[in-house]
Amino acid sequence: MRWRGLIFLMLCVPAVAGAEVGVRDDYGQQMRLAKPAQRIVSLAPHLTELLFAAGAGSQVVGVSEHSDYPAQATQLPRIASATRVDLEAVLALEPDLVVAWPQAATRRAIDRLEALGLPTYRSEPRTLEEVPGTIERLGTLAGQRATAQQAADAFRRRAGALTRRYAARAAVRVFYQVWSRPIVTVNGEHLISRVINLCGGRNVFATLPLIAPEIDREAVLAANPEVIIASGTGDLRPVWLDDWRDFSQLHAVQSNQLYAMPADLLQRHTPRILDGAERLCMLLVAARAQRAAR
Repeated sequence: MRWRGLIFLMLCVPAVAGAEVGVRDDYGQQMRLAKPAQRIVSLAPHLTELLFAAGAGSQVVGVSEHSDYPAQATQLPRIASATRVDLEAVLALEPDLVVAWPQAATRRAIDRLEALGLPTYRSEPRTLEEVPGTIERLGTLAGQRATAQQAADAFRRRAGALTRRYAARAAVRVFYQVWSRPIVTVNGEHLISRVINLCGGRNVFATLPLIAPEIDREAVLAANPEVIIASGTGDLRPVWLDDWRDFSQLHAVQSNQLYAMPADLLQRHTPRILDGAERLCMLLVAARAQRAAR
């Protein structure tokens, strides 16, 4: 009797592995695959990270430039950049799934891949809640539902704990600077701004209409943030961050609240954004202490 049960289980495995899977992407497009994808191409660094988080790392066969996390991703062929998709290189990999983050420079190439018959999942998470949802959907498409569910649940638990700990604390006015020339920031719809809110901060440029607007120095002086956070490369501090020290009227300068944050920890829509959130929350704790001491 025991051997009959084993044979039954063995017969069931191919049926599950080959079962049809389907999800709806961030643009509302319904996707269906006859079976879970086994050769996946990622056209954005954050999507590469999310695929690995979902348990599908071994199924990724090509990635975009700057896909540097986890370490295994650095060994994969580069078939795209932020401004270009090498269509021939993608087709040569014979993927059964393309995951993409459409941008103005790459949207036409992504549409072309789909027109050529490649199933294409388009991703554009805007909120923290959408990050674990993306992990779950990628896990479904890759046949890694259990692993993806664990990763998504862990993200939700950690995000919830941070929200409960910090979100209701006294508000701190924050200016997040992406670049210096021109000065670029984010509005309230950007994921970075939502992380600021999680920490009890308030983005001083939340009401601007564009998601990544260019502003001038006078706008920053008028907003008078208590904390300025700059997007850094790795742990390097941008040299332009300390240019604000020339403006002693800024509260952030008076209290020495000028900080750099690794861009990958706040500007990628991945589980590591909660590492960035923890760092940011502690910076705002320090800012509140400075305020109380004044």
